Amino acid sequence: MKYGAVVLYHRLSPLSAVDFSPAADALLAGGVFLDSLLFLPYDEPSALSSALSDLMKKCGAVFLIADEALLPAVGKLLREWANASGEGPLFETKSCLFALLPTGMGGAELVRTVVIPRVDERRGQSYHRMVLRAVGAPAETLSASMKEAGAVSDDLILHAREKYGETKIEIIYNRSTPKVAVDEAARILAEALKDHLYALEDVSPAQRLVEALKVRRRKIAVAESFTGGGVGREIVRVPGASQVFYEGLNPYDPNAKAERLGVTSFTLSHRGAVSDEAAYEMAAGLLAGGHCDYAVATTGVAGPGPDEKGNPAGLCFLAVGTKEQVNVYRFRLSGDRETVTETAIRLALFLAYKEVAET
Repeated sequence: MKYGAVVLYHRLSPLSAVDFSPAADALLAGGVFLDSLLFLPYDEPSALSSALSDLMKKCGAVFLIADEALLPAVGKLLREWANASGEGPLFETKSCLFALLPTGMGGAELVRTVVIPRVDERRGQSYHRMVLRAVGAPAETLSASMKEAGAVSDDLILHAREKYGETKIEIIYNRSTPKVAVDEAARILAEALKDHLYALEDVSPAQRLVEALKVRRRKIAVAESFTGGGVGREIVRVPGASQVFYEGLNPYDPNAKAERLGVTSFTLSHRGAVSDEAAYEMAAGLLAGGHCDYAVATTGVAGPGPDEKGNPAGLCFLAVGTKEQVNVYRFRLSGDRETVTETAIRLALFLAYKEVAET
């Protein structure tokens, strides 16, 4: 069975404003692989009718993704033009299933709970998935391991998506796929990515970190000098984070680093605020208060250009540790200001999780 999708947008708005990827990703996870993906302005019903007419001839299911406010009008078009029966989100003709999906995570939820079960009924087949999550995996290593894992069986479909240094790998398979093949593919990926892997399920690094802290009944504090509170933001998004999150500081000014965390004047004047020494002393300052068991500190240059000392954009130091030992990691990240800071946030969370898991 072939599948098609139509994304409706406002002609005066950029395509990036239409958040269709959550629904598309959920379709992929359910074993629905799009053969056609069209983008059409919502205020051209004749163009939509023409596109749907063409898709109906070659697809067993068509998914229309649009802002939720537009979906009732699209449903009316389907009833009148295609003589499709049903109410949102599903409409059907004898030969084709239509699904109306809102943009964003609402569309993904409808795909998982409503659309995929109906698609499975029509095709007489269901798909499952295994998820692996990693941070900072080299592109070459990921590509090679994906190729090797995919060669295990023709029944396996592997899909990887990377954003801000965080990679989500999906192994998609149907109910007739031998379990040994799925396990072997997962083993190949896990072994190749072992230094970067943090979960064999679909969870974020922050979720994994909070879970590990809860199990150990420990608390964490963060001091962020260039990630703007992003590490703390991700932690407190996790339900129950208040049990393990002691505090978050954003000491951007050198005086704040000195007064709040005890970063020495020697370090600030001779090594600079963006240095391994500054990151170390920031983390040590959090731990010195005696209220947290683990500390994370970030300092760096978000960009777009170098700082006043000539440190290049993307240079950062992440410190993670306990009273017994603080480790400092140096990275040179690429991308714009948002990419640099968001990538550093995920690296800091991943390194913190590894520290907690290993102690």
